[in-house]
Amino acid sequence: MDVIKRFCKIYTDICQISPNDLENIYASDITFIDPITTHRGIDEVKHYFSNLLTQAETCKFDISDIFRCSQQNAQNQTDVTHLVNWTMTLVLKNSDKKITLDGTTQLGVKDDIIIFHKDYYDLGEMVYEHVPILGFIIRKIKGKLAK
Repeated sequence: MDVIKRFCKIYTDICQISPNDLENIYASDITFIDPITTHRGIDEVKHYFSNLLTQAETCKFDISDIFRCSQQNAQNQTDVTHLVNWTMTLVLKNSDKKITLDGTTQLGVKDDIIIFHKDYYDLGEMVYEHVPILGFIIRKIKGKLAK
């Protein structure tokens, strides 16, 4: 099974894996970027996922598209070889609220291991819109901008 298939399997439900499972898809010197921060190295990525696992009841990704970029093999740490479109469904512990979010991930694969991972998604949709008063204000602003 190649690394993209292993990636898809792990992201089916992140809460069903161990942080050590990430070593099956990510290189020891992985660069992992999301809209909040950058993690460098597998230990930082495992720590990030450990924190997620303590807070999430479920975190599932429905991967809708995987596009291979024209570049066959990554040469540099930030070369993108694949684009992945997904919808994440997240339920936090002690909450019955379901957060659904669309996003895209850029992956760099070299020697059947991911060396670069960068997520793109609307941080406001993920976090801010679920804070009671702040969420109300953000939804109002978005509504006015859409007119």
